[in-house]
Amino acid sequence: MRRIDVFAPAKVNLALHVTGQRADGYHLLDSLVAFSPVGDGLTLAPAEGLGLKVSGPEGAAVPEGPENLVLKAAALFGVGAAVVLEKCLPAASGIGGGSSDAAAALRGMAALTGQPLPEAGAVLNLGADVPMCLDPRPARTRGIGDDLTPVTLPTLPAVLVNPRVEVPTPSVFKALRRKDNPPLPEIPAFADAGACIAWLAEQRNDLQAPAVAQAPVIAEVLAVLAALPGCQLARMSGSGATCFGLFGTEAEAAAAQAALAASHPGWWSAHGALGDQAQKAAPQLR
Repeated sequence: MRRIDVFAPAKVNLALHVTGQRADGYHLLDSLVAFSPVGDGLTLAPAEGLGLKVSGPEGAAVPEGPENLVLKAAALFGVGAAVVLEKCLPAASGIGGGSSDAAAALRGMAALTGQPLPEAGAVLNLGADVPMCLDPRPARTRGIGDDLTPVTLPTLPAVLVNPRVEVPTPSVFKALRRKDNPPLPEIPAFADAGACIAWLAEQRNDLQAPAVAQAPVIAEVLAVLAALPGCQLARMSGSGATCFGLFGTEAEAAAAQAALAASHPGWWSAHGALGDQAQKAAPQLR
C-alpha cells in the first residue's frame, strides 16, 4: 500500500507588528516569517474512513478527534485516509505547529489523491497561519495572515526554546495596549545573516510584552538566550511562549542549544537554520 510522508516545519515570526483590528475582531498583522528544519511529521495512507493517530514526544496532549486541524484539513478532500501525526513541536507554543500540521495534511492529501489543493478561502478558514505554512518559504505576511509576499532571506542559525508554558493567544491579544502600531519598513536585500539580524533588531514583536505579562517565565527564557555565547538577537515568536535566538554560525547555535539543554533540562529546545523549508516539506511517496 502506498503512503505519503510529509514534513511540517515550525514557523517562526522573526518580527511581528500589530497594525490594526478589523470590525470582526481579527487583528491585522505585518510579520516576517521563516521556517525551521525542526518540525512534525505526517504519514497518510488510503483508508475507508478518515482517522488520526498521534505519536511522538510531544503528542500526549494532542487530540485525535475531529477538533484536530489535521482532520479538518484532510476532510476537505472528501475521501478516507489514515493519518499518523508524529508530534515533535510543543503544542500551543507560537511556532505554528497545529497550522503547519494542517498545511502538511493539505499537501499530503493532494499528493495522495491527485486532487488540487482547496481554494484559498477554505484554507484560510482552517486558521490564519495555515496559508503561510502551506508554502513554507520566507514571506512577509500582512492582513490576518492571508496577504503573502515571498522574500529572500539568508539562512539564520537559530535556537528555539519553549519553557513548557502555554499562553492562550486570545488573552495575549486582549492584553495588547495598542493595536495600531507602525508596520514593518520595506525589507531590504541582505548581504548576509549579520545584516539581516541587525535589521531585525530594529523591529519588534508587539505581542512579546503582553505575553510576558501573562507568563513571566518568557522574560527568563529571553534573558537566558541573550546570554548564550554568540547570540545576536533573542525574541519571542508569535504569541509565545516559544522564543528564538539568532547566531552567526550553525556551530554556535548547536553549541548554545546543547548548553541550554544542560542548564534547563525541563525546557523544550532545538536548533537549526531558519529559512526555506519548501523542499524538505514536499510530500514523499513511500
